[in-house]
Amino acid sequence: MSAKAAKKFRSKFFRIAVEGDTTDGRVIEKTWLQQMADSYNPTTYGARIWMEHIRSMLPDSPFRAYGDVTALKAEEVTIEGEKKLGLFAQIEPTDDLVKMVNVLKQKVFTSMEIDPKFAGTGKAYLTGLGVTDTPASLGTERLAFSAKHPEHKLFSERKQNPDNLFSAAQEVALEFEEVEVEESTAAKLFAMIATIAERFSGGPKPTEPAPAATGDLAEIGKALAQVCTHMAQQEERFTQLQRDYREHNTGLQALRAEFNTLQSQLDTSPAGNQPQRPASTGSNSANDKTDC
Repeated sequence: MSAKAAKKFRSKFFRIAVEGDTTDGRVIEKTWLQQMADSYNPTTYGARIWMEHIRSMLPDSPFRAYGDVTALKAEEVTIEGEKKLGLFAQIEPTDDLVKMVNVLKQKVFTSMEIDPKFAGTGKAYLTGLGVTDTPASLGTERLAFSAKHPEHKLFSERKQNPDNLFSAAQEVALEFEEVEVEESTAAKLFAMIATIAERFSGGPKPTEPAPAATGDLAEIGKALAQVCTHMAQQEERFTQLQRDYREHNTGLQALRAEFNTLQSQLDTSPAGNQPQRPASTGSNSANDKTDC
């Protein structure tokens, strides 16, 4: 019994930003792009792919996650004769995103969410990648309007942190490659044990029949089959725990962003029970006396 290989898609590296790109009035710095490329680690904090930067915790929502950014790299590019640093991303999309881009031709622009000072490190980090239909020019105008008129809150509720910024969307040509991923070591072990159990319990060999096993051999076969089943159940539970952790982590990041916003508001607001210092009236020189 050979282990079957699961198939999934992975994109080629594509450019998501260039130094000097404008956002909400801020300019994307070269050092930000290099820091993001150097420090990005999906196991530390994985940037997920969101439609219009809207995050939903419901798996059946139109605004659920559509994949993950697996790697970043920074490379020098030449634009209109000028050399600049560009940031390139590789993603693993869900089947829905592959269909959305390749078949429906929707959401062909990407926009990144940058935390300029991620988790107290003082360095920039990619916290999310949005897919949108908004062209770069219109996106830049909307971002600039949002920055000048914060009372309208066009994008603030979509950010993980109030100080984060969205880049204007860039049109990309996403090319997905089908990659074969070998099954886990546990899956291979299950297949091996199942094969042994099949033989010991009297099952046929792949090419020729085998005599039925009796006595101790049959008992060993049953025991191995039970071990195989138990290990398979444990792997399923572990996989589910990983999914739950990722969903809870997404929710935690949203709560953390709300907490940071509230804390910032409290830090700049006077306490309600704090007495106000009476205004100084100056000295009354006519009544002042000096004890010499």
